[in-house]
Amino acid sequence: MAGVVNINDLLDGHVALDLECLDRIYLNAYVPNLQVSGQVARFLTEHLGNPIPSPALFARIGDRFRAAVASFAAANGIPVVRFAKDTRKADVMRPYLEAAREPGVVAIGVAQEFQSVFTGSDHATKPGAVWFHFAKAERRVSVFYFYVWDDEFGPGFIKLCSYFPYPAKVWLNGHEWAKRQATKAGLAFSELANGFAGCEDPVALQAICDRLGPADIERFFERWMARIPTPLGPADRAAGYWWELSMRQVEVSRTIVFDAPRRGRAFFEALVADNLDLGRPDEVALIFDRRVQANTPGTFSTRVVTRGTEVTVNVFYKHSRIKQYLKEGRALRIETVVNGPSDLGCQRRLVNLPELQAKARAANGRLLIIERVGQGCAIATELFERVALPSFDEGRRTGALRFGDPRVMALAGALCLLVHAVSGFTNRSLRARVAALLGIPYTSGQMTYDLRRLRRKGLIRRLDHANTYVPTPDGLRVALFYTKLHDRLLRPLLAADHPPAPPELRDALRIVDRSIDDYVARARLKAAA
Repeated sequence: MAGVVNINDLLDGHVALDLECLDRIYLNAYVPNLQVSGQVARFLTEHLGNPIPSPALFARIGDRFRAAVASFAAANGIPVVRFAKDTRKADVMRPYLEAAREPGVVAIGVAQEFQSVFTGSDHATKPGAVWFHFAKAERRVSVFYFYVWDDEFGPGFIKLCSYFPYPAKVWLNGHEWAKRQATKAGLAFSELANGFAGCEDPVALQAICDRLGPADIERFFERWMARIPTPLGPADRAAGYWWELSMRQVEVSRTIVFDAPRRGRAFFEALVADNLDLGRPDEVALIFDRRVQANTPGTFSTRVVTRGTEVTVNVFYKHSRIKQYLKEGRALRIETVVNGPSDLGCQRRLVNLPELQAKARAANGRLLIIERVGQGCAIATELFERVALPSFDEGRRTGALRFGDPRVMALAGALCLLVHAVSGFTNRSLRARVAALLGIPYTSGQMTYDLRRLRRKGLIRRLDHANTYVPTPDGLRVALFYTKLHDRLLRPLLAADHPPAPPELRDALRIVDRSIDDYVARARLKAAA
């Protein structure tokens, strides 16, 4: 594997494990029928039996909840940690989780955070009358982080706000769940940090990862809400006042572990260099399989983040992103991080997790396909000659697509817009791309002639019953080969005697130039007329 840096060579011959799994899962928990003013008034009066829906009742419930948390911690010997401002909570709680030996609440974190809570104001217009109106506002209030060690999921936490309507958060990790299920099934595996490095039965391990769904997460939530103090109790739940889960942030990963990682770093650096344009709108539309229009929110860019020796490539779409990095020097990790389920056309409720996961897995797969095509553009001599020279097929002559010809290079560049490989293109749409790249008038007749050349050379094919074309595998390979060879090799070489070429290269070329001049002078050759 010493010479392997191409993604196709690596993925086709040097993969020990290819696994798709839910990674980090961060959920909102909310009480559906405590979200508007009228519901709050009904809860305080009809349910709790108070004659007046006063906001002072919020403090009573909150005080009772805070006291219950303190009693619970004292009775069970649970450490209570107060988080300082800007503290990285995961780092503070890691020692407690690592020291856990059995399921339970390992620590309780306390923080002051801004939360969306209800405030009440008196809107009465008559003396002695009371009429409270409730509205949501951002307020800095106490929240409790219950860090737990779960028999099914391992580490996780539930965060409960101490103020009405008691919004909550839930954090879990799908890889940790899969590890415990594999252990219970007697399946031998080796670990990556937050993942798997190998497994004796990859098919069985993938089946375990595929099994994780909303029901497992609901059971985790119910299991711990029954054990920790909560501001709502059994009577409230019986009356319909209880939390439901929705997706806040879901990470869906694909981990490709190499069998011999010695060339992993060089491979990944080459992959990054070849795919710095992934953040363009047309590429983003292809990766996420979503329509990108002029008014689509978000910044379309490829962001490369370096922390120490670790490099992460991020491509953004609306609130979400897809990221790619080399994990522990031996595995390619691709993660679609969904911060807004609607970005992928899904609703937020937890029941929609399977649909969201399927779409995120498809995005991971499409990114890999784009990268494989991009690095798989070398072409055989036979294909190059078929394209670059005139040819005759059934007595019909087809003109050459000569490398370097401006019109041909514009055609190649237009075909490199890989969105066409999915949606196809017409005479009109491809002509607009070619004209923009060519920079001079380009007629419909010229486009018709070029489409005929591309089709007869086997570089595009026409879809049945439509005036729409798609590139063939040979077509994509030739287009990428022409474009990369011209833009990344020949153009820099031809300008190598000028800045920004390195001074060493310019000095060497001047020496070569002088040597040729001396040779010409000694040979007494005349300058060309």
